[in-house]
Amino acid sequence: MTDARAWQQHEEAVARLAASYAAIPAGQPVRLAKRTTNLFRQRTQTSAPGLDVSGLTGVIEVDPGTRTAEVQGMCTYEDLVDATLAQGLIPLVVPQLRTITLGGAVTGLGIESTSFRNGLPHESVLEMDVFTGAGEVVTTRPGEELFDAFPNSYGSLGYATRLRIELEPVPAYAALRHVRFDDAALLTKTMEEIARTGEHEGERVDGLDGVAFSPDELYLTLARWTDDLGAAGATSDYAGQQVFFRSLQERETDVLTVLDYLWRWDTDWFWCSGAFGAQHPVVRRLWPRSLRRSDVYMKLLGLDRRFDVADRLDRRAGRPLRERVVQDVEVPAGRLPEFLAWFDEHVGMRPVWLCPLATTRAWPAYPLEAGDLYVNIGFWGTVHVGPEAVDAPTNRAIEAAVHDLDGHKSLYSEAFYDRETFDRLYGGDHVARVKAVHDPDDRLTRLYDKTVRRK
Repeated sequence: MTDARAWQQHEEAVARLAASYAAIPAGQPVRLAKRTTNLFRQRTQTSAPGLDVSGLTGVIEVDPGTRTAEVQGMCTYEDLVDATLAQGLIPLVVPQLRTITLGGAVTGLGIESTSFRNGLPHESVLEMDVFTGAGEVVTTRPGEELFDAFPNSYGSLGYATRLRIELEPVPAYAALRHVRFDDAALLTKTMEEIARTGEHEGERVDGLDGVAFSPDELYLTLARWTDDLGAAGATSDYAGQQVFFRSLQERETDVLTVLDYLWRWDTDWFWCSGAFGAQHPVVRRLWPRSLRRSDVYMKLLGLDRRFDVADRLDRRAGRPLRERVVQDVEVPAGRLPEFLAWFDEHVGMRPVWLCPLATTRAWPAYPLEAGDLYVNIGFWGTVHVGPEAVDAPTNRAIEAAVHDLDGHKSLYSEAFYDRETFDRLYGGDHVARVKAVHDPDDRLTRLYDKTVRRK
């Protein structure tokens, strides 16, 4: 049943958004007034007022009959999942961090373990309202220029205020198998076979991702939705004393509630919580369970950036200064072993996350080949480079290597492409044509300026 009050509140929130846009003087940048972020690139600070999206953070309605949900653009996946799981449903792709918003995942390309069969979050969007640079709300659907150019536009074409998305049924538990490989080529072959058949050794696979701990220690985690606890008898709890990524090396099978499976990586920010001591047994006992989550670590990271803590400690200890290497890249699955070999030789950061994906069709601003299997490789940390290496040599080398392997790099973090290369990789001419229609006065920051020049 339609909730008339929820729809009324949504319309009131859109009206406040429009009013906040009208209050921004001409010539000043139009940005969101948003307190949280999952981006890892700093931008030029401005004192200009931002767009008021405070009323666009909820789920308008969930329809179990059609397996769809009407969701506001600034709704976090944490809130979205709570609403859909109550109806036995989940979004087709749930990105791994709780505070990623649905609108953010669509305009900035989310991914997770169901992406090998369901693609990326924007591929399950049936319709959306976009607040454009012209101050208008445009309803757009798949196949229309604004809709198709929106994924990977990062707000340069506007902001989603409402999205209608597909959902899929899910039972109570996720049964996991951690399969070890000592060779990246064999892991890749197995990954490709699972993506092609949807199963492994006769057992259905609903979720698929992996971790490479070293060149000869790699794992695929195969998740199967089930209502049966099986021989386990109880579910594991990785929001407590245990750490999920270590369990891949410690056990071959596992069972989690679906909710815990969806947030298995959030509790320890994959493995990055170790930088704050949160994986030390004593610290973990003292660290409140409710504060073991990615947005808390993000705030701590912000404090480190603000006060230059890590660099000060390195200088005091006489260590080389660090280069932050926080990236997700995608390469064709068949080229994964090449990339990992290059990465081990030139970067050496481990572990790294592996997540296969296949898109249903080409998308102009992130043109992967439809139907082909790619692997997202995520690596997040720092490398010592010394004071002479001031211009991000490691990140630049990664960009070049990914380009050579016919891959792409996600734009949520630092990027260094020249304009010509960027436009060729990310459909720059096409996006510019769509922007000219929906943002004729150029009120929104252009994609290259936002992601590379960090304006």
